[in-house]
Amino acid sequence: MYLTCIQIFILTILLPLSFYSLLKIFKKIKSFTEATLEERRLPIFIQLVLLYLLLRFTVLETHFPELFKFFQAGFISAFLVFISVLFRFKASLHMIGCTSLAVFVLLFTSYLEIAALNTVALLILCMGFVASSRLFMKAHTPIELMAGMLLGGLPQLFIWFYNI
Repeated sequence: MYLTCIQIFILTILLPLSFYSLLKIFKKIKSFTEATLEERRLPIFIQLVLLYLLLRFTVLETHFPELFKFFQAGFISAFLVFISVLFRFKASLHMIGCTSLAVFVLLFTSYLEIAALNTVALLILCMGFVASSRLFMKAHTPIELMAGMLLGGLPQLFIWFYNI
């Protein structure tokens, strides 16, 4: 279990931060929160590669199948975002992350039959805070936020019920 946690920590936190620092040093990106479409391509591609490594070369599938489903849906979301960036459409990455987590927690707690109404309500409230802050900062349009919600939630639902 510890080895899996370390692998997840390295592939989802340490390496992305390291790559972000390198991209910033080499002036491939200017800002973490206000990336242009061109600046989004490389970081999203790097995220795809790191998620692929996490899914392919760890023991998540055998030891933690639910967590494997979460990251598998995250890989699908990242792939769809990468395709949308190639087609010059900017979906909200913040909304993708929040919605993905909220849907996963809802599905996981219902699967385990855990009464987690407060947790789910808090996550939905966080989704509202994220959406309103992105609108307030004029970082996204309502369409981009809705696209983010769809790109974050639908893969979680699809993977959970159809387990590809």
